[in-house]
Amino acid sequence: MSADSGDGSTSGFSEQERAAMKERAAELKKEAARGRGGKAAAGELDVLTKIAEMEAPDRAAAERIHAIVTANAPELSPKLWYGQPAYARKGKVVCFFRSGHADKERYSTLGFTPEADFDDDSGLWPTSYAVTELSAEAEKTITSLIKKAVS
Repeated sequence: MSADSGDGSTSGFSEQERAAMKERAAELKKEAARGRGGKAAAGELDVLTKIAEMEAPDRAAAERIHAIVTANAPELSPKLWYGQPAYARKGKVVCFFRSGHADKERYSTLGFTPEADFDDDSGLWPTSYAVTELSAEAEKTITSLIKKAVS
């Protein structure tokens, strides 16, 4: 989370982190300008546009995850969150997809925020998953996670 300041020391945010924060600020301004009326449809359009811009492997995973989320948790509204697809309940993000290519990582991520209903008696549960490809088994797992997240 630190960037090289040029003198060998590290401080502040990386260029990638600053770009994500700028995207989030722009998203908030855009949401405020839309008002209440068209947010749901506009949010879906924003997410689909962002997915269409992704590199092929990330795009395929994001499209499939979008389909799984919208089919199994219709109460979640698609929206952009830090420039990436996310799904919110009453304005609060429950789950999100992060493009590995955009993040310069070797895998994409399906993540869940504290808004997801994952708390269990063990005191330990995962909040994000690496996504490299979506097998039938992985799709079943994602479906189960999405259903649990909104239960």
